[in-house]
Amino acid sequence: MSITTFLELKNVTRKFSVEQPLFSAAPRELTAVNDVSFTIEKGTTLGLVGESGCGKSTVAKIVAHLLPPSSGDVLLEGESIWHGSHKTTRSLPQRIQMIFQDPVSSLNPRKSIGKSIQEALDVHRVGSSADRKKVVTELLERVGMRAEHYARYPHEFSGGQRQRVAIARSLVLNPDFIVCDEAVSALDVSVQAQVLNLLTELQNDFGLTYMFISHDLAVVGHVSDVIAVMYLGRLVELTSAQALFDNALHPYTQMLLEAIPAPVPKRRSAGSVPDGDIPSPLTLPKGCPFHPRCKQVMPVCKEVTPQWLEIEKNHHVLCHLYT
Repeated sequence: MSITTFLELKNVTRKFSVEQPLFSAAPRELTAVNDVSFTIEKGTTLGLVGESGCGKSTVAKIVAHLLPPSSGDVLLEGESIWHGSHKTTRSLPQRIQMIFQDPVSSLNPRKSIGKSIQEALDVHRVGSSADRKKVVTELLERVGMRAEHYARYPHEFSGGQRQRVAIARSLVLNPDFIVCDEAVSALDVSVQAQVLNLLTELQNDFGLTYMFISHDLAVVGHVSDVIAVMYLGRLVELTSAQALFDNALHPYTQMLLEAIPAPVPKRRSAGSVPDGDIPSPLTLPKGCPFHPRCKQVMPVCKEVTPQWLEIEKNHHVLCHLYT
């Protein structure tokens, strides 16, 4: 791990037991995340993109210390967050925070937004009561709200304002790393742009490191330095944002790029959209999981699982087309 690497996932796998109907066979296992590895450099943003159900949010919960991996590990500046010292574990809430998709459900409707933001300071006994309130009001103003909003409740604000409150809450303990799990997907397009710009400003001002999760490749491309593409629990491509948009290698990544709406509609290639539905993660096809939907499928794809390859410097792909 390089000296600038802030966070590293090492062969992380997460399995869940799935109960079967009465009188059926024993419970089966669903592999939500399958041998995922990547690094995030300090002060940068890694975008994690893929269709719903690919395992993005499970990765987010593992990284945020909310869900343990079945195997593998997560290292924060070289020390395990799951198998490290008690001191490391206790410090994690002050180092890693998370912004959730739905600000309505992530905020307590019975608490004013000021009290919701201040709660972490109260738990960790940071400063006096007056000091805590001052920190919260300053944060509210920093994310585009007003100090007098402290005493108001979540239902009094728009979706974009509530997400700004959620961002302020994630910053209140002055963390190093923030996981943004579909943080703008519930917002209108114009509000999305405002929130994305705010996140970029905060990253520059506070030296934050982000993992930004979304199903929208256009949004991920706007904020990310590096992009990881997931399909059915596995990474299928990993490279810089510029390289991904200039030269996507995996057929699935190419499909996601084709799905980005163009400002001026144009006719797409007839072969750009895959056929069929996403396979069930309980009954994955043999070989490459993407082969039932792939327009470039070869006989080997149906029999052999592809290997993780570095095709160009820092451009990795999981595909038989490049073996």
